[in-house]
Amino acid sequence: MPITHLGHAELLVTDLAASRAFFVDIMGLQVSEERDDAVFLRAWQDWDFHTLQLTQAPESGLAHLGWRTPTQADADEIKGRLEGLGIAVESRAAADNEGHGDSYRFTTPGGLPFELYWEVDAYQATGDQVSRMASHPSRIPLKGAAPRRFDHVTFIANDVVAEQEFLTEVLGIRHNYFVKAADGVRWGSWLSCNNVSHETAVTRNAQQTGGLLHHIAYYADTVDEVTKAATILVDHGFELEWGPGKHGTSGATFLYFREPSGNRVEIWTGGMLIFDPDWKAIEWGPEIGHLGNSMWGTPLPPSFAEGTRLGEPEKVA
Repeated sequence: MPITHLGHAELLVTDLAASRAFFVDIMGLQVSEERDDAVFLRAWQDWDFHTLQLTQAPESGLAHLGWRTPTQADADEIKGRLEGLGIAVESRAAADNEGHGDSYRFTTPGGLPFELYWEVDAYQATGDQVSRMASHPSRIPLKGAAPRRFDHVTFIANDVVAEQEFLTEVLGIRHNYFVKAADGVRWGSWLSCNNVSHETAVTRNAQQTGGLLHHIAYYADTVDEVTKAATILVDHGFELEWGPGKHGTSGATFLYFREPSGNRVEIWTGGMLIFDPDWKAIEWGPEIGHLGNSMWGTPLPPSFAEGTRLGEPEKVA
């Protein structure tokens, strides 16, 4: 696959101070750098300079999602495919990026704002963040949920099949499993570039109003850590949107909630690993689709159909 893994997300937030406090104090992420209009964060075993950028904006959502390729040649190959399909590709110099080198940005047919990059700045811990463990790029935080790593980002789109086929055929992201309704309409597809159950997913927009961010997710080590996160959230005045529960599709235990600016966040653990080079996507038909979403029967809230905007914020003249 020409893409190796999901790298980072730039989340647009309407209240940078409140969102920063949430991701640091409640989520337990660590600050790599901050400016007046942006904060760069990472989980304790994220090796890169950052996996999450919070950017002050008039409206919440996702400005872009970064994917790493092994080399520039791999990114150039994808760039050629995109341009051959008439998709505009923006070249960005390293000086305009934080935490990585040159990159290409583009928007998929379904409206998903993506970035390809190949050179990355590794995180270098200093002071009390330096771990005794050689395999820990930083110490495990003593506060908040403290998830291990950035895990995945899920989107909402009008046409799940068309978007999945683009992600697989043009970008090379493997299709792992999907859910279909009784009328044959596909309601969701889950994909990854490596052996994890998914790094991204596309779910159907029932209102057919275009692409939206559904959620970003971080990975915790155990179910106990997920339930501890639920307790921390409630005890500090936040509401749980869905869960704890268990997805039948991936086998992961999940918890969904909103950060102060309104973007949905998930902490989860578990999930199947895929090593088969000849993997064929698993179909979850209508007779078992409900178990794919919620194995334990935890009811899906109506708000779960909602999302936040995609793309760079509008520039003020």
